[in-house]
Amino acid sequence: MAVNRMESAPRQEEAAAPASTEAAAPAPAASGFKTWLPLIVTALVMPLIAFAMTQFVLVPQLKKSLGLSAASAIPVKAKESKQAADAKRESVPMSKLLVNVAGTMGARYLLVSLAVAGSDADFKTKVAARDPQMRDFACGVLATKTIADLEKPGARNVIRSELISGFNNILGGSLVQEIYLTEFAIQ
Repeated sequence: MAVNRMESAPRQEEAAAPASTEAAAPAPAASGFKTWLPLIVTALVMPLIAFAMTQFVLVPQLKKSLGLSAASAIPVKAKESKQAADAKRESVPMSKLLVNVAGTMGARYLLVSLAVAGSDADFKTKVAARDPQMRDFACGVLATKTIADLEKPGARNVIRSELISGFNNILGGSLVQEIYLTEFAIQ
């Protein structure tokens, strides 16, 4: 009988062992979720924190340091000066500047009419006094352009910038603020 007792004891341990492994099996699944939980929370919360910091901390500090008003992104001083300049801006037309296009041996020509704008108090009188010099300079700049130069996408902007800098040199200051090309024809 003693032998039977010993044999029954290991069987009870064997019967208890499968029960304990069954109870341990759900534990790794629960602990797996618990290990991923901080990563999931971080992935969801960090974009919200970044948005809040940008919107309520960084942007207001940048606006304050740049001197921008809270209502707009344009500086207050620049807005006032732009309105004052637009109110006083005067325009002087220069019509029918006719030049031969470079590289065509006189076979093709360019016809340009433009308006010179500035906000100086004596702008019209200064431009009228230097009109022949300004026309000569404009014709000289336009005559150096080839057909390829004139057909480029930014050709008009290049011509504007060249004319503005040249006209300002002729007038003796930064009087010319804008040039409007009212006619631009290549024949």
